[in-house]
Amino acid sequence: MKPLVTGAGLGLRRDFSDEFEAVSQSCVDFMEVAPENWIPFGGKFTKQFEQYAERFPFVIHGLSLSIGGPTPMDTEFVKQVASFIKKHKIRSYSEHLSYCSDDGHLYDLMPIPFTEEAVRYVADRIKQVQDIIGMKLAMENVSYYAAPGQEMSELEFLLAVLEEADCDLLLDVNNIYVNSINHRYDAKEFLKALPKERIAYAHIAGHYDEADDLKVDTHGAEVKADVWSLLETAYQEFGVFPTLLERDFNIPPLAELFSEVAQIKAIQQKFLAKNLEGKAIA
Repeated sequence: MKPLVTGAGLGLRRDFSDEFEAVSQSCVDFMEVAPENWIPFGGKFTKQFEQYAERFPFVIHGLSLSIGGPTPMDTEFVKQVASFIKKHKIRSYSEHLSYCSDDGHLYDLMPIPFTEEAVRYVADRIKQVQDIIGMKLAMENVSYYAAPGQEMSELEFLLAVLEEADCDLLLDVNNIYVNSINHRYDAKEFLKALPKERIAYAHIAGHYDEADDLKVDTHGAEVKADVWSLLETAYQEFGVFPTLLERDFNIPPLAELFSEVAQIKAIQQKFLAKNLEGKAIA
């Protein structure tokens, strides 16, 4: 699959949306926003986003689609997203493989039961979204802390949904690490079992160490060494793919975010160089 974006990305947050001139393509190759945070607005916020969208390729990462939720899909919202995608030439639309609403918003990502019935249910809803937006939806492997009604493993469930829905994968490297500690599995083996051809792009983020055997996915800290190492394993296994730094709170100065984006770029360049060396030797 040809990448829809390339290089190293950063999530655009309103915390630094006024610092437009400080963000250059030498620092960031692509950017990401949650459509829910930008679609409802006009005026200043729309103008700011349009400025960024003229300079950077954009992907969008949704917060409220609730793909595994029990209530009917909000198709009017999906149509708004489809218009947003078309207007701003959005390269990819991703969402969480979870649910976050019932009769109202739950304000958290709840785990979908790992069952065959849930695979079919979720896949049908993904197909519904894909029909409306006219492109593949990328589903993110999420962190979870309980597995109610589990009949298959997290990996089996994820692979089954991707195949049944014929959708893309947003590979969250930190979530694999966090889940591997919390649910006691081998992060590298999980990673290596994923379908390379479905990876649209990746997320990398920080987490909180509650205990040696409990990690909490927060997106509120620097990326930890074990997660950087797992990203290197992913590049070794699949080749270099677009990777975006997530930071959702405790937002530091832009220079600190740029430093972590630069670390993504450095790792990417290392593996690209290795690939070129390998081709030259061959």
